[in-house]
Amino acid sequence: MIEFGITLRPYPPPERIVELMLMAEAQNFSYGWLFDSHVLWMDPYPLLTLMAVNTTSLRLGTCVTNPGTRDPSITASTFATLQAISGGRMIMGIGRGDSALRVMGKQPVSLTVMENAIQEIRTLVSGEATHLNEQAIQLKWARSHLPIFVAAYGPKALRLAGHVGDGVVLQYADPHLIKWSLNFVREGCEEAGRDWSQFHIMCATAGYVSNDLEYARSQVRWFPALVSNHVIELLSRYPATDLPAELTSYVRQRSGYDYQEHCQVGASHAEFVTDEVVDRFCVIGTAEQCRQRIRELAAIGVNEFNLYLMAEDQERLLEIYGREIIPEFCNVQVRPRT
Repeated sequence: MIEFGITLRPYPPPERIVELMLMAEAQNFSYGWLFDSHVLWMDPYPLLTLMAVNTTSLRLGTCVTNPGTRDPSITASTFATLQAISGGRMIMGIGRGDSALRVMGKQPVSLTVMENAIQEIRTLVSGEATHLNEQAIQLKWARSHLPIFVAAYGPKALRLAGHVGDGVVLQYADPHLIKWSLNFVREGCEEAGRDWSQFHIMCATAGYVSNDLEYARSQVRWFPALVSNHVIELLSRYPATDLPAELTSYVRQRSGYDYQEHCQVGASHAEFVTDEVVDRFCVIGTAEQCRQRIRELAAIGVNEFNLYLMAEDQERLLEIYGREIIPEFCNVQVRPRT
């Protein structure tokens, strides 16, 4: 079955974060996520603690953290603690880093650093010993299993997600791009001898429900601009011919990106994004148009639709999803990934 999540940017006040997560839980969302960009917004981990003690069923986590701003041992100890507080409802989303690092003049970490961090965190959370900086360490009090979802864009990162992750975070809702991505994820998963049918596939994107398509686009145009940061980096690492034109061609018109407007409706740096790109990358339109796109995503194996809830009328969107969209998918089984 395809499940639904929401992601919030950790913007004050904290009470608002808890309020929206409680509303999402009441509307039958299954996952509650927070961005981790500690300079731009509040630190997500105290907020995740509040979310854990105030909710009962939501699975909670970072979408996504990174190993460049937080030592893996700290991340492991934090998540092991949160597992105890939440009754085992935590999931860690992790990537190489974008805004959390770039606002401090740093670059995303390498795939090797990320892979090593994932292995170290998984080991420590389980209570087993590992080595960091040639020193044996162990969280002797920890006894948790922590699912780890890896955010990825390029072929190497996508294969790595399949190789070491329990799931993948794909930040666009274009079925063609998701199918392209999953080819690499599956390769990595099968090369590692893992069960592809149990792998978690998250489509994470901005969405808006409205009969006014132009207004809906204005609420989510910031999202393809966010994705463009990752596309620019991909083009520095791969020949354009190795990447889908549907992913790369739109950034030719980009003039820059202001992280002080990161994930903000109406961000000026998003003006270069065309309507066509917005329509492919996001899930917008009437409730039926949104349901149809989610049907397409479920048909190609997506089992979590994660709504980036940065629009101006968040309560209305949660209510519409709970009333008009989620019920259709409650008993819909995802097609086998053959």
